[in-house]
Amino acid sequence: MNKDDYILPKDFPELKNDTFLRAARGEEIEHVPVWCMRQAGRYLPEFRESRAGKDFFETCRSPEACCELTLQPLRRYPFDAAIIFSDILVVPQALGMEVQMVPGKGPTFPEPLKEPEDLQRLRPAVDVSAELGYVFRAITLTRHKLEGKVPLIGFTGAPWTLMAYMIDGGGSNTYSKAKRWLYRYPEASHKLLKRLTDVIVDYLIGQVAAGAQALQVFDSHAGCLGPVQFKEFSLTYLRDIARRVKDKLKDSGLDNVPMIVFAKDGHYALEDLSESHYEVVGLDWTIDPRSSRERTGGKVTLQGNMDPCALYASKEDISETVKKMLEGFGTRGYIANLGHGLYPDMDPENVGAFVNAVHTHSRQLLNLK
Repeated sequence: MNKDDYILPKDFPELKNDTFLRAARGEEIEHVPVWCMRQAGRYLPEFRESRAGKDFFETCRSPEACCELTLQPLRRYPFDAAIIFSDILVVPQALGMEVQMVPGKGPTFPEPLKEPEDLQRLRPAVDVSAELGYVFRAITLTRHKLEGKVPLIGFTGAPWTLMAYMIDGGGSNTYSKAKRWLYRYPEASHKLLKRLTDVIVDYLIGQVAAGAQALQVFDSHAGCLGPVQFKEFSLTYLRDIARRVKDKLKDSGLDNVPMIVFAKDGHYALEDLSESHYEVVGLDWTIDPRSSRERTGGKVTLQGNMDPCALYASKEDISETVKKMLEGFGTRGYIANLGHGLYPDMDPENVGAFVNAVHTHSRQLLNLK
């Protein structure tokens, strides 16, 4: 057993920069906080070096490796938050499904769910501490090793997004196999979504108990659904997760941490998402900042939403894009981010330019007030 396995989720170093947490709660800040989805990723040469020749999910199961990969971007950039290195597909694995990360293809389920009777293959009950304890250990270790520099975000995939992978067997443009279930087997679909929700709630509580200071729920495939299906098969469960997590955190005497929902391409559901018990709504780049403010009516903090491809531009253009984005969102109740994750071929220098532009322009805007 590694000595780091004995590190306990207590006596954490004092937090030095809580700007991200204050913004999530809509409080006053000195600058707009910024972090990036996939900030621990292949665009960093040190990440590629650490990961070389290692199985992806083996890395996910190593608390030391996850801690190192989470900290790498913090050594380069003044991000205002860290997000634990892991993967959303550890939840289907906890339910007993095999998932492989195939080079050049991405996540692959050798035996996806095809018909409702396949649900019997899933574990009827999941002990998250036994099945996902490695994520909790990674969070605890990273929280200590961060030394209070910035808050640590935990995360999960949303039930619909996980269901889509479990049935389609991997990435897809349409997720038509999973959508076929929604239309043909609505009862079985709800059964699967409920089971996923139960595991996710326990998983998120476990992450907070381990030291996570905020939580993000990724509904990456929300855009494959229309408004009617989204309401029935995604939104219902997203709301349930937020409500139940908050209730359980209270009952357990744990911190009521801010929760972020990110439903990619779910712009049609913006009003509903802003009334779903999450403090923060993450936006992709297809949404106009000013209209998103109007549509959410100041009920939530907004996070996003620069087009990741804007990072291929010159540093001057990145700075200008960031300035316009900040002017659109305003500085209160706002967390700067990209509208999706960083891509592997991005220049690390340009990521730095993005982070610096957010801090510089937001300080100027706040001083003008």
